[in-house]
Amino acid sequence: MHLLFEETGKFLAGRALSETDTSAQVELDSGKRVKVKAANILLKFDKPEPAQLMAAAQAVASGIELDMAWEFAPEEEFGFAELARDYFSEQATLSEQAGMLLALFEAPHYFRRAGKGRFRKASKDILAQALAAIEKKKQIALQIEDWVKELSAGTCPQAIRDQLYKILFKPDKNAPEYKAVVEASRATHLGPLELLIKAGAIDSPYQFHWRRFLLENFPKGTGFPTLEAPRITEDLPLASAQAFSIDDSATTEIDDALSVQGLGTGTVLLGIHIAAPGLAITPGSAIDHLGRARLSTVYMPGYKITMLPDEVVQAYTLMEGKDCPAVSLYVTLDEATLEIKTTETKLERVHISANLRHDQLDDVVTTDWLEDPAFTHQIDPQTLLDKREQLSFLYRLAKDLKAKRELVRGKPETFNRPDYNYRLVGNNGAVPDGSEQVHISVRQRGAPLDLIVSEAMILANSTWGGWMAELGVPGIYRSQASMAPGVKVRMGTKALPHAGMGVKSYAWSSSPLRRYTDLVNQWQIIACARHGKTAALAAPFKPKDVELFAIISSFDAAYAAYNGFQNAMERFWVLKYVQQQGITEVEATLFKDNLVRADHLPLVLPVAGAQGLPRWAQVMVRLGDIDEVSLDIHGTVTAHLDGGADDKSAADADSGEDDEDTLAGPIAIAVDLDEGEKSSVVSAPGDNPAP
Repeated sequence: MHLLFEETGKFLAGRALSETDTSAQVELDSGKRVKVKAANILLKFDKPEPAQLMAAAQAVASGIELDMAWEFAPEEEFGFAELARDYFSEQATLSEQAGMLLALFEAPHYFRRAGKGRFRKASKDILAQALAAIEKKKQIALQIEDWVKELSAGTCPQAIRDQLYKILFKPDKNAPEYKAVVEASRATHLGPLELLIKAGAIDSPYQFHWRRFLLENFPKGTGFPTLEAPRITEDLPLASAQAFSIDDSATTEIDDALSVQGLGTGTVLLGIHIAAPGLAITPGSAIDHLGRARLSTVYMPGYKITMLPDEVVQAYTLMEGKDCPAVSLYVTLDEATLEIKTTETKLERVHISANLRHDQLDDVVTTDWLEDPAFTHQIDPQTLLDKREQLSFLYRLAKDLKAKRELVRGKPETFNRPDYNYRLVGNNGAVPDGSEQVHISVRQRGAPLDLIVSEAMILANSTWGGWMAELGVPGIYRSQASMAPGVKVRMGTKALPHAGMGVKSYAWSSSPLRRYTDLVNQWQIIACARHGKTAALAAPFKPKDVELFAIISSFDAAYAAYNGFQNAMERFWVLKYVQQQGITEVEATLFKDNLVRADHLPLVLPVAGAQGLPRWAQVMVRLGDIDEVSLDIHGTVTAHLDGGADDKSAADADSGEDDEDTLAGPIAIAVDLDEGEKSSVVSAPGDNPAP
């Protein structure tokens, strides 16, 4: 005797070896023996052989018209043999009964399974919906097939072009567009990105980078809701200081200004004045939520995405000619020795006498101009001449503060490599499209105006960090345990030393319009200024406040992403500059393995032909093709210009940067569509207190 039975959703047939009331031992054609529960046995037969029956049943099942079977089926629950007799005839054969079983089981949209070979037909409405869904699925499959053919032939369908960035970086794996790219990628043996590039999906490399960044970091767009900046209602005293700021011409978020009083008296009062949005914006307010969502202003050549709406920024920015609310740190100094005698923090209004722009003045405010009263330029702006004595003192102080920090660091800070300014011609503040003409100019790191501002901000951030710690008020600190290789700067709530900067503690507080951490610290500093020794009770954030840790975590992630994008966009414009200027060769320095740094451009690239050359060797490099999507460029060493010098590492390594943090090659934007995006961004640059 043979049995047809169900086992784990499959129908099998075999020879019965033994049978009881509850089970049977069955031998399959393969020779395997299985134990079958009696409830799962659906048919018993002597002929034909099990394999013959299953083959005949499959043939019968393929010919059953499901619509007709559904019409024949009763409304109540029924068995497969009953329906077979209604559908075929009262004398339905064994193969017809088995065929009906298979057909019913494989058509759940027509017949709901009730178990043990029994079924109930679906209602008319449910069946209609199911059939419509099946038809839709069929049409989608056909559409995917057509898209795969187009992609494989080198054409990108518009539907896939519209979903390009989601497909690559935030895919819905059930979407037909995504499935089409996966199938075409497999069919052509090309990576998804390479496939889409060859299909012409990426019209603008710049838009590729820009829209990818927006998708990952600003999925709802970069606009702001309409909000009115709250007014500072506190009656703040007007300071006697006449302050001035030093920023780039493109800066609208003017966070900091300086003042100097008492020159020539032996005691000088240095004022470091920070814009005070924290006096009006309160934690938990609508504007606070905006700042906490963005966490920082995003910078890139020719454009920026501000942390706060422009109307809010303009309400608190330190604008020339205005009496602006400020959190001011006053440092009393011995004019001769520059020894710090006292520090005091005040909440006040400060008159901003000038907004100096260092990109316009770096060629004027030189070391000679600052240190030699007799040195003059042909044309010195009167505004600058009025500040010459103060700037000269600030430069002397900045050099002294830097030297003292270097004693703590144990080694001098060196600035062997220049910074670069990027200017897009005719951009006028709009989002670039990647076709603009780019000008790249050199700005020497450690230039006098830079040094003045950076040392003043380090002084303020370290002084306020230590003050908050003394009063038991938590803040957000940046610390570095040592300058040993691999020891990174970390953020936390404890006032720990920052070895790289040579200070006992360092709390970002000088850019509250541009960094959310600085706004948080400003709230804490304001509490210290108002309440002194009881500030810990009045400060918005208390010791071990989980909100501070949450802010740090979010800020770290956002700041790394923003800096990675900024570095990528700077590399994009460097490659554009190379193209626009027709540069085919560059002088460069070999600094690691096969990586070189161009001597006169902010460009690092891998090269061939550097084997056997010493580190710091000067070479001539012929540039290869540029890939604006991957931001890739390679080179070939064509000449060795000198013998190199390994001891150069002692100078260059102390510059405060990690060479591995330099964007040295293509951005990893290849996508494994089975595992999701795999991308890498450049590590955030080290602490740079200058605005």
